[in-house]
Amino acid sequence: QVPLEESGGGLVQAGGSLRLSCAASGGTFSSYAMGWLRQAPGKEREFVAAVDWNARHVFYADFVKGRFTISRDKAKNTVILQMNSLKPEDTAVYYCAADPVLYYITVDANPKHCGQGTQVTVSS
Repeated sequence: QVPLEESGGGLVQAGGSLRLSCAASGGTFSSYAMGWLRQAPGKEREFVAAVDWNARHVFYADFVKGRFTISRDKAKNTVILQMNSLKPEDTAVYYCAADPVLYYITVDANPKHCGQGTQVTVSS
């Protein structure tokens, strides 16, 4: 297991910003792709952003391009999601994800490891 713990969610007005952090402990974090998924009420979990194991490539869902930025610090075993220009439709529970294979984060949205989630609420 690679325990993942998210932090940084909360309530923000439309147009505002939030910074989500994910801390990984144990396991073989350094060899895993990492990313973020989200699930809004009544909707399926969906891919948001990901970074590959060596932090050379990043990937974003179309609906967050230009607004969200993902980064990882391998030395600190953390992954950050900086969310700017937030919209009410970004309201969801955001989950940190980890998998040896990027596909299971970016396409399948069903990674080997997921955190407990952190609530992000954007008011209009």
